[in-house]
Amino acid sequence: MSKLKDLREQQNLTQEELATRTKLSVRTIQRIEAGNEPKGHTLKILAEELKVKPSELITTKENPENPSASVIKLINLSSIPGILFPPFNIILPLILIRIKHQFSPLTKQIVTLQILWFLGAIFIFMGASLLKNWYSLSSKFIFIVMIILALSNLFLILRNAIEIDKKGKIYFQLNFSLI
Repeated sequence: MSKLKDLREQQNLTQEELATRTKLSVRTIQRIEAGNEPKGHTLKILAEELKVKPSELITTKENPENPSASVIKLINLSSIPGILFPPFNIILPLILIRIKHQFSPLTKQIVTLQILWFLGAIFIFMGASLLKNWYSLSSKFIFIVMIILALSNLFLILRNAIEIDKKGKIYFQLNFSLI
């Protein structure tokens, strides 16, 4: 619903009544309510009649190339379930990127970081398993490695979330993307 329609309905005005009061055509009111942005003289007249600032009649659309910090943070934090089941740290952010239509370089970097962490975790876990067998280490060794890997991913996710809050970008930035 457009801002103009919301304001008009709050003041219990019909399109025809607003058009008469502002000396604009009903068709102009309909176009603005359908999504066209009011400009110049039309914007000024509507704002005066509805007793609002002109900026309150203009809708701002989020640019998918520059998503809001809250969307980036949501996509980043969606990797947390991957601590329990590592493929989720890639799958869930990808699903959110798709749903929110946020295919920006920043959101792609978040997924790329999780892909790299996942691949690194696989190699570290395999290496730890080999070390356990070669040196007859206890089963606790593998458990400790798993905990360290989970905590490292949690640190990566939370550190990026803090940086998104502060600067609107991620802390661990890459110069490439895998997706």
